[in-house]
Amino acid sequence: MHELTVREARRLAVMAQLLDAPRLDDPLEVIRHLGTLQIDLTRRVAPSPDLVLWSRLGRAYRPSDLDALLDSGRVVELQGHYRPVEDIALYRAEMAQWSQRAHELYVQWVATNDACRRDILEILRSDGPLPATALPDTCVEDWRSTGWTNTKNVQRMLDFMEARGEVAVVSREGGARQWDLAERVWPDETVVPADEAEAERDRRRLASLGIARPAGPQCPAESIDVGDAGEEATIEVVRGAWRVDPDLLSRLRSDGFHGRVALLSPIDRLIFDRRRMVEIFGFDYRLEMYIPAAKRKWGYYALPILDGDRLVGKVDSTADHDAGLLRVHAVHEDEPFSATRRDAVAREIRSLAGMLGLTPDTH
Repeated sequence: MHELTVREARRLAVMAQLLDAPRLDDPLEVIRHLGTLQIDLTRRVAPSPDLVLWSRLGRAYRPSDLDALLDSGRVVELQGHYRPVEDIALYRAEMAQWSQRAHELYVQWVATNDACRRDILEILRSDGPLPATALPDTCVEDWRSTGWTNTKNVQRMLDFMEARGEVAVVSREGGARQWDLAERVWPDETVVPADEAEAERDRRRLASLGIARPAGPQCPAESIDVGDAGEEATIEVVRGAWRVDPDLLSRLRSDGFHGRVALLSPIDRLIFDRRRMVEIFGFDYRLEMYIPAAKRKWGYYALPILDGDRLVGKVDSTADHDAGLLRVHAVHEDEPFSATRRDAVAREIRSLAGMLGLTPDTH
């Protein structure tokens, strides 16, 4: 049992997410370590995958780097996340067992509409890749939902077929997913047994988080808990059980911590688990894009500011590509910034503008 201070927990989280110093210089290495980049294509500043990679790589990163990895097939999309293609082997066993693992209502709906599923496979085999809008809806029973997917039969069928390992996203055009047969997108058919695959995913997730709970709320595409990975830990003044990456903890205690300033995506994995964010960082934040403008505190898509092992503020900005400007509306300081911190934040804003091919406008 490891007894951690809150500061050690924060530093483990920062180090595990590659947000300490020095930076790496290879985007594929970053993706392999993080394990996943959640896809959110909101372009108020930049799509989240680009923000996550830029936060780790800095001035050396350009969005074309991620495009090249996707085009080459070294990084692929699965369930709304970009992942290294070799990691698909860790999901194939669950895909094969989808009918035993998925909710009964999902399984029954797919079975009822099996003719539509087979129609989609036949058309993709002959004409793929294709967007969902180019595929016929031959379902005999509509998908019913209280959300945005209501009666979107083809899209839901494709989602379930992806979970079954039958189809995969080969690219996106204008944000729309282009679907093809999975065998053409994920050519390696290696299957890791389900129990081994789950344990390995937990291990890798802990390596990318540093400190995490063994069990947590269900997340459909990517968990925030780590099962039995790592070793047991407690955090002073924070209740509950935790798991810690022992190798990372050893490195922290032997080599120390070397922090830097970084601007983060609103769904960066450092803060994605909002409960953990509050417990170990004490950070007050929420994504306000769905909140009426008059009620926002920090802005539509405010970027959290990390300084060392602390989250200290938010940058409210908008990428105005027509004007060639990164417009900075406000830098919200959770506490008064020193001149050194203010200069470091300004450097990151200039770096972000450079990544986007824009000029920073802070007026």
